[in-house]
Order: sequence, then structure tokens, then C-alpha cells
Amino acid sequence: MADDPIDRDGLRPRFWERFPLHKLTEREWEALCDGCGKCCLNKLEDADTGEVFFTRVACRLLDDETCRCGQYETRRQFVPECVVLKPSTLHEVAYWLPRTCAYKLLHEGRKLYAWHPLLSGTPDSVHDAGVSVQGWTVPEYEVPEEDWEDHIIEDQ
Repeated sequence: MADDPIDRDGLRPRFWERFPLHKLTEREWEALCDGCGKCCLNKLEDADTGEVFFTRVACRLLDDETCRCGQYETRRQFVPECVVLKPSTLHEVAYWLPRTCAYKLLHEGRKLYAWHPLLSGTPDSVHDAGVSVQGWTVPEYEVPEEDWEDHIIEDQ
């Protein structure tokens, strides 16, 4: 829809409900991130069952207070294994995304939670709702990988 109005942030109104993920602009795609920080938690995967376990152990670039990457634009230089989510690869990685993740929800045809910043109008709503990792992670450089099992949490 070429004549769709664009808001001051460069987003089309309620784009997440109106367009498939592969039709979103880069700005809209990025706006889907709720800022919970859960995707930046290190995970363990059971080789036999494929089950994924989240840990409190966070990527070394995660800012525990903002729940955002401290080097987002250049993160792959520091963490080469960092997964860059894209509409074309979402189907490959959706299984390990947290259950509250907007990318996963929309990929599965579900709706965003009311606390999502796109619905609430404030980036703090994810923290206020208690669904972010704000204030409770442990940096990966403080925990040897063989001890990550000691820090397994439930996917919230």
C-alpha cells in the first residue's frame, strides 16, 4: 500500500497486524523487538530431545538494566555466533526464541501481548510487566560454560 501513512517513527499503523513478516520494512522489523533481552540469554539444547533450556547467563554484550545489546550494530564483530533474526531465517530459529517473543508469536500466527511496547506505547512496559531479564542476569564471562546448567531458568 504505497499511500499508507507513516508515523513519526517511520512505521505504518499497526503494521504487525496488517502485513506478513517478509513485507515489513527494516524499521518495522526492528520495532517488533520488545526489548526483553531473553534472546541474549545463553541457552542449552538437549542433543537427544532438542529441548532448549534458557539460563540466567547473558551474552557479554547485554546491558542488564536496559535489556539491550551494548554493541547492537557491530555485535557480530564481538560475538560472531550471534544470530541475526531475519524474516527469511525465522523458521530456522523460532524454536529457541522465548515464548513471549513478538517474532515467534507473529511467525506462529498469534497476537502480541498487551505489554508489548507497540501496544502500550512505552518501552518500559516489558519491564513493568515483569517479562524482561532486567536486573537478574549473570554475565557469561563470570560463569564457566560447564557451569551454565546451574543457571537454568524456566522460559517465562
